[in-house]
Amino acid sequence: MASRRAIMSVANKDGLVDFARALVTMGWEIVSTGGTARLLRTQGIEAKEISEITGFPEILGGRVKTLHPMVHGGILARSNSPEDMEQAQSLGITPVDMVVCNLYPFVETASRPFVTIDDIIEEVDIGGVTLLRASAKNWESVTVICNPARYDAIIQEIGANGDVGPDTRRDLALEAFNHTAAYDSAIASYLGGKWQGWPLNFPEEIAFGYKKALSLRYGENPHQKAAFYEPVTPGAAKFLSGGRGKGLSYNNINDADTACRAVWDLPSPACVIVKHATPCGVAIGTSAAEVYQKALAADPISAFGGVIAFNCQVDAPCAKDLKGLFVEVLVAPGFSPEAMDILSSKKNLRFITTGNLREAGESATHTQPYTVRPALGGLLVQSQDTQLPEDEDWRVVSRRMPTAEEMRDMQFAMTVCKHVKSNAIVFAKDGVTTGIGGGQPNRVDCVRIAVERGKDAVKGSVMASDAFFPFPDSVEVAAAAGITAIVHPGGSRNDDESLAAADAHGMAMVQSGARHFRH
Repeated sequence: MASRRAIMSVANKDGLVDFARALVTMGWEIVSTGGTARLLRTQGIEAKEISEITGFPEILGGRVKTLHPMVHGGILARSNSPEDMEQAQSLGITPVDMVVCNLYPFVETASRPFVTIDDIIEEVDIGGVTLLRASAKNWESVTVICNPARYDAIIQEIGANGDVGPDTRRDLALEAFNHTAAYDSAIASYLGGKWQGWPLNFPEEIAFGYKKALSLRYGENPHQKAAFYEPVTPGAAKFLSGGRGKGLSYNNINDADTACRAVWDLPSPACVIVKHATPCGVAIGTSAAEVYQKALAADPISAFGGVIAFNCQVDAPCAKDLKGLFVEVLVAPGFSPEAMDILSSKKNLRFITTGNLREAGESATHTQPYTVRPALGGLLVQSQDTQLPEDEDWRVVSRRMPTAEEMRDMQFAMTVCKHVKSNAIVFAKDGVTTGIGGGQPNRVDCVRIAVERGKDAVKGSVMASDAFFPFPDSVEVAAAAGITAIVHPGGSRNDDESLAAADAHGMAMVQSGARHFRH
């Protein structure tokens, strides 16, 4: 039997020497590009230079190495096609049985500080992508390996069966196609952001590159499967840094996302408690312990089994308070060693660390400037709602001017409102939510829910509404509960009726001019 040929051209050389040595021991011929060939030879492994096969040197500073018919003819020739085999033989092309290739580190390079576009462009792999795509296309004849983690299993399969089986070749081909697709997506999204401001210009075609970060316990329900994928695009914040106890679930991640988006819109220190993707207690203050205590007191029943996020470090005093509550996930920029010692004994508590997103230059809405949602077999894509009260032109429309304290609480309440399911209503007093209602098909029901949740704490609070009041009934219910000031976007044809109701009850009313639906 003729020696089988493997072409190797890798940027990540982890494990390659042992893999190549094992192949040579089993009678394989190694053909390799310059840097890879030199590494193998220094380890006593015989490897032909690719130029020996092509009869042509590497040119343009290494930009062109493997792009040659003597290489790709051998990769794309179908072993089950007599015509292909006859033509390859007549041209002196040796069939290739395996391609081992991984790509230039585009993402890693793009993630470095002060990197230039020229540096980035040089990390756009051409020959490697072509090697992977060609060998994956001809998977029935060629084994393609782009992941060094596969080396040991491949050697074991060849040792046991004499060759790589068709099922394995097919799976490896799919892995290669996914790998090149993610790589191309990273390039397109990074350069699109640099050159065209993607995604805000919404180009005709888009590419999202993601890689699997975690296998989740299950989806929204136990019979659904789920995983978490993080962007391969450089610059995205890496949120998952591990945890304790059982693995994270789909709902844990979803709730953590809601909590994190909300807490990073607020001044530090702040705490947001989320249950079923809805904030139930939010507070700002002077320490982690203080904001946690206040947020918990806002709705202690809903907080049980929730997700809690901070935009400040969790320290020992805060950890001591947290220890008394059943919490699914804690999210924070960091945890002090003392806090970790205190919390480590809590069974099945998971931790997510974000780092300081503001210092990292990330937006308040964290990982990416757009949202993506499946709909009607396609994708709905929009820019994030990053607007805050200070970005808006608030206008007092009532006879009574709001006090400075009421204005601060309305700004706080409207910021929280952005993260509550529409129709969103948030009551607040002294930097703490006193009642939250949302997710109902009419606004007045959400006001009633917020009143019921807050009970006596509602009296003397302000109210924020994510959209205008279609009728004055919401204002009447709020007034009866003791609300003193209201902010809403305005824009209803019945604004005058709602304003008249506010004036009749001596309430201050402010129009923000900006709606904040969250569906």
